[in-house]
Amino acid sequence: MKQVLVGINLSILGGDLRNVYLIDELEKLGAFIKVLGLPVARRAKVVLCHSLEEALKDTDVVILPMPGVNNQGKLFTPLCEESYYLTYELKDSIKGEALFIVGFANSYLKQLAADLGVELIEIAEMDHVAIYNSIPSAEGAIQMAMEMIPITIHGSNAFVIGFGRTGQTLARMLAGIGARVFVAARKPKDLARIYEQCYIPVTFKELEAKIAEADIVFNTVPALVLPANLLQKLKKDAVIIDLASNPGGVDFEAAKSLGIQAVLAPGLPGKVAPKTAGKLLARVLPELILKHCKARDWRDLG
Repeated sequence: MKQVLVGINLSILGGDLRNVYLIDELEKLGAFIKVLGLPVARRAKVVLCHSLEEALKDTDVVILPMPGVNNQGKLFTPLCEESYYLTYELKDSIKGEALFIVGFANSYLKQLAADLGVELIEIAEMDHVAIYNSIPSAEGAIQMAMEMIPITIHGSNAFVIGFGRTGQTLARMLAGIGARVFVAARKPKDLARIYEQCYIPVTFKELEAKIAEADIVFNTVPALVLPANLLQKLKKDAVIIDLASNPGGVDFEAAKSLGIQAVLAPGLPGKVAPKTAGKLLARVLPELILKHCKARDWRDLG
C-alpha cells in the first residue's frame, strides 16, 4: 500500500467504532495521527491525547465524528466517558489553514469553523460517500427488520420511502431476498426507474391508500412523511425503521399511541459494520486530505 499521507498530521476526535478502524487504515497510508476519545492503543504513529488543546496542536486535518457536535459544541464520543467541547477558546491551538472534515455540520459547527477561519467539509451527502454508506445502512436496517417482525422478509410487503442512495440500495437488497418491494417517490423519473427495476412504484398521493398493505416500512426521507393519519392505516403488527437523519420522518408519538413498532436508526454503518464503514471512509478521506494539503502548500509557495 502506497504511503500517500507521509508527512501529514491528522487528528481524529471521537466518533464510533468506524473511526477506530479508520485509524488503522490511515496509519497504513503513513499519516501521523493524534487521537482523542477513542479506545485505541498507542503506537509509533498513533498518539493518544488527553485534551482538545493537545489533539489540535500542529495538526493539518481534523477528522470529526460523522454526527459532528451538538448545539453546544459537544463532540459525539459514545466510546468515551469524558465530554469534550469545540469552542472558539481553542483558536490558539488550531494551526492556520487547518481542514475540518465531518459527516454532518450543524449551524453551531458551521459558525465555529467560520469564526476560527478553518475550512470545513461535510462528507455525508457526497454521492460516493452516501453510496458507500448505503451498503451497511441497508444491511443493518434489514437485520433490524428480521429481528422485529414475526414473518420472513421473503414474501413480505416491504415499503421503501424515498429512492435516493440508501433507498435504491435497500430496494435492491429487499428484492434479492424475496420481498415484494413498493417504493414511494415524488419525481417522475424516479417512479419510472422504480418501474423499470421491477419494484412497485407509489406516488406520495397514493401512499395513504397503499400503506395498509405494508408489513415493513423503511423510511429514508428526512421530512415528516409518516404522520398520524398514515400511521392509522398501517397493520398493528407492521414495523417501521426510520433511516433518515434526526428527527426522522415518522410521528413517533403517534406510532407509540397506536401500538406500532417504530424505531429511529441513524448511524447504522458505525453500529452494524464498523470495520467495513471505516474502510469505506478510508477510500474517500485521503483524496480530500491531499487536495487540501496541496492547495495549502501552493498558497505557502505563493
